[in-house]
Amino acid sequence: MFSKKAIIGFGDDNFYVEEIEREKANRIIIKNHYSHKYYSATYIHLGVFINKELLGVLQYGYAMNPASCSSVVKGTGMDEYLELNRMWLDDKAPRNSESKAISYSIKYIHGKFPKVKWIQSFADERCGKFGVVYQAANFGFYGEHTAVFWVLGNEIFHNSLMTRNPKLSKSAAYIQDNKEKATANKLRQFRYLYFIDSREKKNCLLKQKTYPKHYMEVA
Repeated sequence: MFSKKAIIGFGDDNFYVEEIEREKANRIIIKNHYSHKYYSATYIHLGVFINKELLGVLQYGYAMNPASCSSVVKGTGMDEYLELNRMWLDDKAPRNSESKAISYSIKYIHGKFPKVKWIQSFADERCGKFGVVYQAANFGFYGEHTAVFWVLGNEIFHNSLMTRNPKLSKSAAYIQDNKEKATANKLRQFRYLYFIDSREKKNCLLKQKTYPKHYMEVA
């Protein structure tokens, strides 16, 4: 199942990640992820299986601005990085399953996609704890910024969709047409990077910082 000839996942019988169909992964994300939206630029879809039961999904792909990779790590090509676009695990999953699933997914990526040199992910205030799962998975913290998200019904839309050509994006057309019904929220986002190829860290254009701790926030 995990042979060199056909790498489809990583792990053992009790806990492993394995490739699943895009449509299946998207359905699970739409139903369970806090955004209730899948990201169309994902191309790696991993199911998280715990004791043979599918209890989570991780989806990797391009960043919202795919070409921005070289402004994060100098010289990075479009096929040399990934962003963890969506992650969801069932509450039934044991403690620390998120960081374990991320770690296993990175090992899978290293074996299946050897050109990938680093991985990026963002945590925001909706997730809570400022990305503690990435800290547990040995990602480095590379700063934060504030982003605007629009909430319409049970869906969440990034502010960039407000200026995107609606003819090229159904989501952009939908949120622009319904802006008066939506609510804008400002949220802090925390950037995390993991260097599969440790040599690439010296090319990072961002400064690594001390992990943010949620319990240090002023109430």
